[in-house]
Amino acid sequence: MRLKDKIAVIIGAGQGPGTGMGNGRATAIRFAQEGATVLCADRDLKSAEETVAWVAKEAKGAGKAAALEADVMTEASMQAMVKHAADTYGRIDVLHYNVGVSLGGGDASPTEITVEAFDRVVAINLRGMVLAAKHALPVMRKQQSGVILGISSVAAWEVYPYVTYKATKAAMVAYIQQLAIHNAEHGVRANVILPGLMDTPMAVDTRARHAGKTRDEIAAARDAKVPLRRKMGTAWDVANAALFLASDEANFITGVSLPVDGGALVNVG
Repeated sequence: MRLKDKIAVIIGAGQGPGTGMGNGRATAIRFAQEGATVLCADRDLKSAEETVAWVAKEAKGAGKAAALEADVMTEASMQAMVKHAADTYGRIDVLHYNVGVSLGGGDASPTEITVEAFDRVVAINLRGMVLAAKHALPVMRKQQSGVILGISSVAAWEVYPYVTYKATKAAMVAYIQQLAIHNAEHGVRANVILPGLMDTPMAVDTRARHAGKTRDEIAAARDAKVPLRRKMGTAWDVANAALFLASDEANFITGVSLPVDGGALVNVG
């Protein structure tokens, strides 16, 4: 019960089409299993409601969840989401931004990127996080406590072929550091997770569709690149890292970038 009586807002708690579990859904389940009340926010309300059903099944009453439609593309939606959480639960203990897109948003190489794709990926991967934190921070500062978590990627630091995903994930690291130092006096912690090659619908199924290959082919190629056991991580690895950073066990940790990557970044340099 590491998050007993905590209120957590997870943005991107649903997931896209594909096989298996996404990071947001797994994190919602783990938070609820540890006692949290989780507001599952997603632009796809049906998918968020499916996450709530998963929570009810897997948390076994330890925590609970509710679904909310929210779109990271608009500030009004982020503001309304924060207001709903604060009005409904009286506080916000954890804000977890789990939204991201690359190929699915039209991301491309430096010579092929379009203005439209660049703007779309920036808005989803970074601007939404900035706007969500903008409206959650006054609530957390008033409480004199709170945790803000972002999902970056090892792509921020390693070789990666697509322009906007790399740029936004690197910016996420810098932004979290800024949040951490400017809100430390208010008791608000901010940290970022850098997943490596993960076996999730967004990472594997999206690439399979774009490459015209089977899911198994994409998964095997990704597995072969992972130093640790030659096997990708899963959404549960990301969820457990988020759980630790959200909990009081990480009470003295702020401004850090935590790789969850099976040793991938050891190879950098």
